Amino acid sequence: MRIRDCTDADWDQVWPIFAGVVTAADTFAYDPAWPPDVAREVWVERPPGRTSVAVDHDGTVRGTAKMGPNRPGPGSHVATASFMVAADARGRGVGRALCEEALDWARRQGFAAMQFNAVVETNTAAVELYRRLGFTVIGTVPESFAHPTLGLVGLHVMHRRL
Repeated sequence: MRIRDCTDADWDQVWPIFAGVVTAADTFAYDPAWPPDVAREVWVERPPGRTSVAVDHDGTVRGTAKMGPNRPGPGSHVATASFMVAADARGRGVGRALCEEALDWARRQGFAAMQFNAVVETNTAAVELYRRLGFTVIGTVPESFAHPTLGLVGLHVMHRRL
């Protein structure tokens, strides 16, 4: 598995991952009705941010990440990131590789910390991965995410210093 910058040519493989994750409606508060051009505008970061892909040895994109400053101005010393993994690649270390690489990128860019603003509390695989990578839940906004099968669930704010 190789992590590299996302290129324009990767979008044809990133889009199905994005669409699958968003259509499931259980981890991201993105609109499943977004067409590919709107999704691309939301997902592909402009500098100083970055979008990356996790690519198998055969060139197949298995996951993607976006990262950048959490807030502008006085909040720009804290990074944020989001991750999506193809359904058929879950449980194979793709998410971990993307997250570790995003943390390394943030350190290289001089960020002091990384914060995730909206981790769905029922996304236990992601919550546990982030905890293993040193993040802590610093708060949970109750009933702020409409899960398709569980109803209203909380969103964790997770943080770690770099």
